[in-house]
Amino acid sequence: MYACFVHLDIKERKIWIQRNGTELDIACGVVEMGVPQSDIILGLHPPYKRPYTGYGTPESIPETVSI
Repeated sequence: MYACFVHLDIKERKIWIQRNGTELDIACGVVEMGVPQSDIILGLHPPYKRPYTGYGTPESIPETVSI
């Protein structure tokens, strides 16, 4: 049996919180460590809710240019 309680990704210099199955507020803890709220994306929320969370949104990530 396998269970993932916490899943974080780092994409384009942003911390994405994909899953939090704990009672801890991981985003708040990361902010207390000095990471700006704009650098944290709550991936566990649907995209339409993210602008209302007080944290960053994927739209704030600059698009990469592929050659």
